[in-house]
Amino acid sequence: MMISPEGYYEEYLKGKTKEQILTVIRGLKQEIGRLKNTMENPDYGIVPIVHPSKETCLHWTREYLEGARQAYAEAGGTYTLSKAEEKVADFDANMDAICKITFSIGGFFVGHRSYVVELSDGLKAYTKLWEDEEPLLLLNYDNKEPFTKDTFIAALQDLHIGEWSRRYSTKRFGFTVCDGTQWELEFEYDNGHRPVRFDGDNSYPYNFDKFQMLFGIDDTEEEDEDE
Repeated sequence: MMISPEGYYEEYLKGKTKEQILTVIRGLKQEIGRLKNTMENPDYGIVPIVHPSKETCLHWTREYLEGARQAYAEAGGTYTLSKAEEKVADFDANMDAICKITFSIGGFFVGHRSYVVELSDGLKAYTKLWEDEEPLLLLNYDNKEPFTKDTFIAALQDLHIGEWSRRYSTKRFGFTVCDGTQWELEFEYDNGHRPVRFDGDNSYPYNFDKFQMLFGIDDTEEEDEDE
């Protein structure tokens, strides 16, 4: 059972020294990594998910970490970002400068479909299969309202994409898959920031399904239709 950030502060942070709080911060970061690694394992979901789910645990652990950083500053500490955290901070700081997003997914036998979102002037979206382009209406999966540039950026922020690894592969889980599904994601910017790219080969970030839903892709519906 998870506790509130206020409860976590009272139990684990209140009255602690800088050194003690820094130890808590390290532990929370390790827990976040462990939770994401568990959810990215291809075997995740085969057995019944115990509540609270790993996704819920991840959400609240992030809240605890934010509170721990604040407590560390209040205790007189100056927190130094790791290289991984610097990449996250850089990605988040440039969110408003994203001008184009290209997401491609598919396989050798079915081809790759690309989903393109242009954000330079409002929001324009379309799909590409081979050379054909089709307009794409992006709907917010929470309220089914059409996305605007601002609401689409906000939805991206909620996914913590800056925390994603640059490349995903099943090799880190000890096996290799031939063919299957490959994907690529690229962010382009209008402020001179160099493009940021992610890709994967039959392996995905823990919240990849939610990311795909931004483009109207709902794998859960497809699975239901196959049953």
